[in-house]
Amino acid sequence: MMKKLWPYTSGYRHWIALGILCSGSEAVFELLLPLIMADIVDTGIPSGDVPYILSRGALMVVMALISMSLGISSAFLSSRAGQGFGANLRRAQYDRIQEYSFRNIEKFSTASLVTRLTNDCNMMQMTLMMSMRLLVRAPVMLVCALALAASISLRLSRVFLAAIPLLLILVVIIITKISPLFTIFQERTDGVNLVVQENLSAIRVVKSFVREDCEEAKFKKRNDALKEIAEKAFGFVVINMPLMMLITYGTIIAVMWYGAPMVQSGELQVALLSTFFTYITQVLMSLIMISMIMMNLTRFFACSRRVLEVLEEEPDISDRDADKDLRVRDGSIDFDHVYFKYNSDSADWNIRDVDLHIKSGSTVGIIGATGSAKSTLVQLIPRLYEAGAGTVRVGGRPVQDYTMERLRDAVSMVLQKNTLFSGTIRENLLWGSSTATDAEIEAACTAACASEFISRMPEGYETDLGQGGVNVSGGQKQRLCIARAILKKPKVLILDDSTSAVDTATDAKIRQAFRTQLPDTTKIIIAQRIISVMDADLIVVLDDGRIAEMGTHSELMSSSEIYRDIYLSQQEGASIDA
Repeated sequence: MMKKLWPYTSGYRHWIALGILCSGSEAVFELLLPLIMADIVDTGIPSGDVPYILSRGALMVVMALISMSLGISSAFLSSRAGQGFGANLRRAQYDRIQEYSFRNIEKFSTASLVTRLTNDCNMMQMTLMMSMRLLVRAPVMLVCALALAASISLRLSRVFLAAIPLLLILVVIIITKISPLFTIFQERTDGVNLVVQENLSAIRVVKSFVREDCEEAKFKKRNDALKEIAEKAFGFVVINMPLMMLITYGTIIAVMWYGAPMVQSGELQVALLSTFFTYITQVLMSLIMISMIMMNLTRFFACSRRVLEVLEEEPDISDRDADKDLRVRDGSIDFDHVYFKYNSDSADWNIRDVDLHIKSGSTVGIIGATGSAKSTLVQLIPRLYEAGAGTVRVGGRPVQDYTMERLRDAVSMVLQKNTLFSGTIRENLLWGSSTATDAEIEAACTAACASEFISRMPEGYETDLGQGGVNVSGGQKQRLCIARAILKKPKVLILDDSTSAVDTATDAKIRQAFRTQLPDTTKIIIAQRIISVMDADLIVVLDDGRIAEMGTHSELMSSSEIYRDIYLSQQEGASIDA
């Protein structure tokens, strides 16, 4: 796992090396201070040699200042390296997610991906920062303090033969217990984030149905589950410290018990025994620090596994077979006996044997009952999903021959769920073309019948839309999304039920603008209202993932019972409304 994570330290490895060097050097200087103090007590004070005491004291001050400087440098370097490591991980995950197909994203969940990008990465960078300081400092102090303690009295050092194994056994037991708990802890954090995300994104629905109590109960259930596992996991961490201190103080008592007779017999000086106590404390505190780091590393590895899952997930749609120089020459589209299913283990196909050929520049309407796979079919064109069998062609070439950037740049798609971003109207429209001029923006908005309401906005195109376009109505949002798609000047324009929130008169104006302003663009219109596709060159009727009928409006009225039933039911509904 560390080998897989090592590349993400790129750009910060020299900071890591310097930080480790500073941390180790700081520990060495701290360990030398007690020896100088013992020298003052044993030599300078008994002889009353003031110059000697002052010189040794000055040396201690200098060493303490050096140690402090090294500590500050170590903290700065570890912070710099940790933050850089975290930033690299977040960037790598975010870039990887951009390569995912819809299927890859559905494998995780939006809430889980957000947690992995934020919470998990934060934990990993904090552990690296702590490890650079403590995981270097503690072993150096442990080894050096053991050596110095042994140099003072090898006999007294035998106390460590009992204390150190006890501490190690305790650490192993605690880590074994908390390792699976931290994995569950991160998964339950995903669950809490999921509930919060759903609630905030659908807050209008929650309030309109007066479901606040239900949402609070749902959150409480997930939150209590997270609290329960956190109490178990961190309970072991809490228990660790008092048990460690019990062993530490027990060791000090044992040294006192065996060391006092040695002082009385003259075998050991009082100052050296005092120094030995210092080294005992440093040895045992080093072990405590190592145990705390090991527990943090346990959570680090749990987070690392989740982050690496994102980084190692292979996008099921890629450019590996694409011709990087190939461009889409026209908007012709061919479905050659295409099959598709969302779940590869499913026995049923969502799309079955679709054979459809669309000429460049033509207008095609797709209609059918809810769940007939209308949206699924058109999402195969820009490779948002990959056909399971058969071939999808655009411009006479299989879609796999194009890079996804070239293919999707030639296809404008207004999805069923209209999405706007935080920022002004102009900034949202420029998603269609970042180099669009004011004249092009105004022309696109006129074609989408959006200019009429934009002119009434307080700041026109500079009006801030708020998060997700909360400052505009559903119909206005649809028209802005259509204008954004038109600005791309695509070879293929797909409208997935994108005029459902506008009135029929505005819908007719938009379709008329398509005919006059986008004559060479292939237009595919998915609609619930037959009136929206009546004048199309070809109307496709889908039924349960199959093409039931194809033809013009007049042809389908005479030959398709499904189409005729939809038309008559809508006409009857219109008469009743009138």
